[in-house]
Amino acid sequence: MTLEILAVAAFILAAIPCSMVALNLLFYRSAPRATAGARHGISVLIPARDEERTIGRALAALRQSRGVDLEVVVMDDASTDRTAEIVNRISREDPRVRLARAPALPAGWCGKQHACAALALEARHDLMLFVDADVTLKPDALSRIAGLMEKRGLDLLSGVPRQITGSLAERMLLPLIHFVLLGFLPFPGVRFTTQPAYSAGCGQLMAVRRSGYLASGGHAAIRSSRHDGITLPRAFRKAGRPTDLFDATDIADCRMYDSAAAVWSGLAKNATEGMASPGGILPWTVLLFGGQVLPLLLAGVAAAAGIPTVLGWALAGTGLAFATRFGLALRFGQSWIGAILHPFGILGLLAIQWFALLKQTFGQPVPWKGRTA
Repeated sequence: MTLEILAVAAFILAAIPCSMVALNLLFYRSAPRATAGARHGISVLIPARDEERTIGRALAALRQSRGVDLEVVVMDDASTDRTAEIVNRISREDPRVRLARAPALPAGWCGKQHACAALALEARHDLMLFVDADVTLKPDALSRIAGLMEKRGLDLLSGVPRQITGSLAERMLLPLIHFVLLGFLPFPGVRFTTQPAYSAGCGQLMAVRRSGYLASGGHAAIRSSRHDGITLPRAFRKAGRPTDLFDATDIADCRMYDSAAAVWSGLAKNATEGMASPGGILPWTVLLFGGQVLPLLLAGVAAAAGIPTVLGWALAGTGLAFATRFGLALRFGQSWIGAILHPFGILGLLAIQWFALLKQTFGQPVPWKGRTA
């Protein structure tokens, strides 16, 4: 393969996510403001394992919710810190908040899916929002989510919160959630079909209707999964139930990880159910390395060797790659440093995927919070 053919191929691979992002941003929109006078009952369900640093802040925000009849259930999943104590104290101040204890984890279940299945049994309302303990919701978030589900006739609605990033690793890697989601998933398929191939969501924030939850099998249908962001919407779609995605940037914040080590482990723990699956790792490597890293490498080679045709294609591909990444940074308020270092972020993401696959291949799944399930 000549350098010119390689440069053209890299340009095409860079153009795919660029054009897909432009299309998908027409569909990936914020939830509209709630209709005046409308009031929905909603159960907010929080699985919590060793969340003493975040659970108080999450509950304080939820208690400010407007326009809904609210209950909040926190499932303490064998925490060894002060999680239960904090929730109990808040529940004494606000009867809308209550603590439940997760039953012993059965064989074959992932801890989070087991806690969520138990939470669903505790919920009093038909509309249930599963939300992670490190997510902070705005006062109008619940009413807007409920209104959007009603407007679109959905059984599952998920959104990606604004990702708060501190360390360099967070700034480089966490914005790639939006890059991968919007760059490679055709949103018309999400919006207008129930095909499982278009399943996608964010496990940090997922609202479901009880009827759809029961019809799909709920968390019991994905009991062994560590990637509910993909597998729960897929279970709904397999049951013919409509799911959708929305931009939760303006109604929810999340500090997912707080160090480079946590980013690595957190992204690796469920990677083999997504990009790092045995059948997916090579196509994803070609798409991401070929379109986001290779153009820049070829531009350097062509500039040094004085090959103007290759340099032209390589610079065009590099421009598309950075334009896509900077466009997303502007749209979602992401780190500019992370955008400048975009090729290195891609390399880091691919390294995590290959690491996760190798660990899984040798029977050593990546642990998270003391569990490998």
